[in-house]
Amino acid sequence: MTALDAFRSDYRIGGALESAAGPGTDAIALHMPERDGAEPGRTGYVHSVETAGAVDGPGIRYVVFLSGCPLTCAYCHNPDCLTMKRGGRPTDAEALMDDIRAYKRFMQATGGGVTISGGEPLVQPEFTLALLKACKQAGLHTALDTSGYLGARASDALLANTDLVLLDIKSGLPDVYRKTTGVDLKPTLDFARRLDTMGKPVWVRFVLVPGLTDGEDNLVAVNEIVAGLGTVERLEILPFHKMGEHKWQALGLNYTLGDTQPPTEAEIARARNILGRNGVNVLV
Repeated sequence: MTALDAFRSDYRIGGALESAAGPGTDAIALHMPERDGAEPGRTGYVHSVETAGAVDGPGIRYVVFLSGCPLTCAYCHNPDCLTMKRGGRPTDAEALMDDIRAYKRFMQATGGGVTISGGEPLVQPEFTLALLKACKQAGLHTALDTSGYLGARASDALLANTDLVLLDIKSGLPDVYRKTTGVDLKPTLDFARRLDTMGKPVWVRFVLVPGLTDGEDNLVAVNEIVAGLGTVERLEILPFHKMGEHKWQALGLNYTLGDTQPPTEAEIARARNILGRNGVNVLV
């Protein structure tokens, strides 16, 4: 077992380490003690929030980063939220909604809303549903940012309260996907097809990592997946960066991409050309 495997092995049972907010985020100040017998979905583990997010869906958004994730992405910029209890603090859904409602007018004026992200929000499906449902009742646009790996945990009710899914398709080839994330690609593809059948709007996001995800065969595979989904509105290329490297070091974890540089403009243009085949709308 690697150090990273050991660190994330308790993402469901956690520990007592407090989380730290990532770059550009506001550490949430609405932490409530965990209560025995609490109503399902009322309390969840939150890593941090961002009150003026501009990259996680349309408009200006209140982004809730939940803790816990079953993937071990090589480029993860928040490895401190891989575990659920270690990576987050117990947070009351209604207290969090009180804070979200305070930004309602600002979000609506910009065509924004609320995005539930992580970590992987479907590690906590009941809490995610509670937040999405409350946001819809408040008249707010909702988005779910997910890898899709735990898509089977997303109930029809959860998706009915989700206006947009930000689906992270991290690679198109099963072997590259497993090398990148540590898990299988198939659950994500199954979830993508389910969203397509439902007619759910989707924005696909793909991290371009030189030497890992930028192979032509992998890019072609991603394009073919996306082109086969009728509800994908756009595919966003996210150029690799190393903003989270210091967190890996602080946690005593081996960051395998330390020598990898961000993609050049030429590499991004090449990827955009391949990913944009078959009528796919690609943005960088």
